[in-house]
Amino acid sequence: MKTINRLKAVLAEKGKTNKWLAENMNKNISTISTWCTNRRQPSLEVLVEVAELLDIDVKELIVSTNKQK
Repeated sequence: MKTINRLKAVLAEKGKTNKWLAENMNKNISTISTWCTNRRQPSLEVLVEVAELLDIDVKELIVSTNKQK
């Protein structure tokens, strides 16, 4: 399974939990879990909503496709 989003890492960096995100987005915690484990991906609109809740740029939630030299 390819890692596409950094949601789990960003939640940890911000000291937030899946439960906190689920409650603030009015989503089921299992939905958040599937996003955090990259089994399913949230839409771009949802990623923007998550970024706003976490007070970050949405780009921080996405794994970069640029290869570092």
